[in-house]
Amino acid sequence: MDIVFVQGLKIDTVIGIYDWERRIRQEIVLDIEMSSNITAAASSDHIDQALNYKNVCKRISSFVRESEFQLVETLAEEICQIILKEFGVHWVKLKLNKGEAITGAEGVGVIIERSRE
Repeated sequence: MDIVFVQGLKIDTVIGIYDWERRIRQEIVLDIEMSSNITAAASSDHIDQALNYKNVCKRISSFVRESEFQLVETLAEEICQIILKEFGVHWVKLKLNKGEAITGAEGVGVIIERSRE
């Protein structure tokens, strides 16, 4: 299995359970790994044969900016489902970092892996 990845995708959104979090936008950072057989793209050297990570980023960024979830778990799950269903990958691993949400921590969040059944 080949992996196409996006590292450090920064997007602002409304996320959190506290009243003050519901009134502001916070930056989250995504690291995404997606299964993709790159053989055809490598042979043809044509984007139509590749998993277009620019299109993935545009779709996910738009979704996240418009979302207002309370939990990072819910946001992460929804992002993975979009990637699996809309971009034809069989497996995705997502790291969602909410940043310095905890005093003294460089980052907090979740890492999840999902696959199509």
